[in-house]
Amino acid sequence: QVQLVESGGELVQAGGSLKLSCVAYGMYWNNIPLGWFRQAPGKEREFVAAIAWTGSSTAYADSVKGRFAISKDKAKNTVYLEMNSLTPEDTAIYYCAADPHTTTQEMGRMTNIMYWGQGTQVTVSS
Repeated sequence: QVQLVESGGELVQAGGSLKLSCVAYGMYWNNIPLGWFRQAPGKEREFVAAIAWTGSSTAYADSVKGRFAISKDKAKNTVYLEMNSLTPEDTAIYYCAADPHTTTQEMGRMTNIMYWGQGTQVTVSS
């Protein structure tokens, strides 16, 4: 059973930076993408970024390209999301996700992700 635990969300001013962490427990696949999604109040959950657990493949939503960076530390079973130049539109609950039945490039189009974390709140003030 995979368990994903996010941390790092907090209140930050517009233009600031924040780094989220997701520790993955129970991972026994070599080739599985891990990703970040977010859900703002009154909106649907949307894809943010994904990274392959093995290899260097990454994928980003257009809205965060050039501002956000996803990375991993396999020794710590952890995936990170570094967020820069934050705007109030980035305010959302950020969820870590994993699914062995998709790829890094396809994860953003999945409609039924297998594993989710509990989420961490990011609030960007103007």
